[in-house]
Amino acid sequence: MAEFNGVIVNPPKVSYRDGRYIVIDGQHTIVGLKTLNGGNDLPILCRVYVGLTKEEEALVFAQQTGASTPLSAGAKLRAKLVGQDAESHAFLAATEAAGLQLGTDHVRANRKIICVSTALKEFRQYGPDIYIESLRAIAEAWDGDPDSLRPGIIQGVMRFIALYKDEYKYDRLVKRLATVYPMKLVRDADAMSGAASYRYMMQVLKLYNGCSKKNMLPVKF
Repeated sequence: MAEFNGVIVNPPKVSYRDGRYIVIDGQHTIVGLKTLNGGNDLPILCRVYVGLTKEEEALVFAQQTGASTPLSAGAKLRAKLVGQDAESHAFLAATEAAGLQLGTDHVRANRKIICVSTALKEFRQYGPDIYIESLRAIAEAWDGDPDSLRPGIIQGVMRFIALYKDEYKYDRLVKRLATVYPMKLVRDADAMSGAASYRYMMQVLKLYNGCSKKNMLPVKF
């Protein structure tokens, strides 16, 4: 509350639906203004939406901008799923098709991706086929270990599969990834210089090639 300024706050967004006013965005603003008023109710300026459905309210919430606290990727995804956003539902379906879940609550658990923003970026860049294939390889190699679902590993495996799509062998990739603990891959990648995408993909390539001349893939990046 020490940093709360009731003069410069954005008007809360409110939906009038079924005879009720429902706060879409600005709950903390309302609480702050009431606290500054000694805990008593007071009239405040609101932006009121009329005729919105529950799904439309969720989309308004997900698209909020301005001086309010930015939504986390997980919170935005939850809102868009309620709002029946097509891309969000396709993203969720692809993740589940790979045997994983999207952790919109930021709680680490087995087979749960909490780096939602990274995963969505990869889904958009490579499409559902490579996205599912990559996540499935990670899940099978490390049995959904939370450490295997870190941003760098997801990006590295995704880029490897996209680059060597017609050359690599899926079973070999899974088998080779499983030979190391995911945090070793992270440490080895962090010890290199260059962009994260390069460092992690290089570690995946090194693991895949191993000492095999027969299955060795060339460096393409």
